[in-house]
Amino acid sequence: MSQTEPAGTPGTTNARALVVEDEPNIRELVSLHLGLEGLTVTTAVDGEEALRFASSEPFDVVVLDLMLPKIDGVTVCRAIRRQSTNGDVPILMLTARREETDKVLGLESGADDYLTKPFGVRELVARVRALLRRPRASKTGIGLPGEIITAGPLRVDPSRRQVQRDGRSIDLTPHEFDVLYLLAANPGIVFTRDMLLERVWTSDIHVTERSVDTLVKRLRQKIEEDSANPTLILTVWGTGYKFQDRTGDGAQGL
Repeated sequence: MSQTEPAGTPGTTNARALVVEDEPNIRELVSLHLGLEGLTVTTAVDGEEALRFASSEPFDVVVLDLMLPKIDGVTVCRAIRRQSTNGDVPILMLTARREETDKVLGLESGADDYLTKPFGVRELVARVRALLRRPRASKTGIGLPGEIITAGPLRVDPSRRQVQRDGRSIDLTPHEFDVLYLLAANPGIVFTRDMLLERVWTSDIHVTERSVDTLVKRLRQKIEEDSANPTLILTVWGTGYKFQDRTGDGAQGL
């Protein structure tokens, strides 16, 4: 493990980064340039070491390689998402694979963004800056520890960022959880796609209204008994989505 002291760059001073990479040259390069951005960098060379740091120290961003010794990056990412210490930390996944399935796997495991090797240092720094600007659920009104929401078979715990259906845990990405909690905490209230983009994705310029539809479809597949005929997250045609109200209403699928 190594650390570099913050360089005092405006906007990033005091931010802490965990860099998980087994290739020494890449690990040192990433650490150097994040250090120049003013971040204090902690490095890990394998999945076990990464989880040890992530379970005991708070971080502001994690740069995580997909292919790691001992424990792979996808497993590490999912484990971090289940922890309370860094459950909502922004995660940038690095992958040497260019196949779309690998990128989707990384994002569905809980990563916020991905970068394919070889990558440019400027792009890496820009991606990290964007993730650091993104409001975290633990520091905003979304997902703050509060009321545990129970809706039929569903139980949403905002303090642990955990979701259960009929007592069975469901793994959600950070954005999936944020959308579910926002809707479930306001049953019967219609949220337009623009409202969801503004509340959950904030300044992410790469996200479109279609991205909202894709996320809701994926979320329904995880929490609904029949995703084709949803009863929890309902479509309001031409507008957006709402969570079933307290009395329950008819389902409208995509």
